[in-house]
Amino acid sequence: MGQGPPRSVGDIDSFVTLLRVACEDRTVNDRLEKLLSLPDRKRQAVLHAWVSDLLIARAPQDFTAAIACLLDDRVAEKAYEVIFRCKRPGETT
Repeated sequence: MGQGPPRSVGDIDSFVTLLRVACEDRTVNDRLEKLLSLPDRKRQAVLHAWVSDLLIARAPQDFTAAIACLLDDRVAEKAYEVIFRCKRPGETT
């Protein structure tokens, strides 16, 4: 019997890696923050187009899957919180 689909985005290694890279790379962080701060429908439209482009370009499936996770409003909201927090590790308030 084969392994079933992931139960949550936390089970998708490429999604976790995407967030980790966003915490380590300011450019990735800034791009994801801009994307995730869009209104839900606009974010979804941009992501649908991006995923379609990735599929046409035959981008790595794990990267395409990681980006597709952000189509879900709750996932996008949590991802935004994560990258916003990790953006300021050395700053003091």
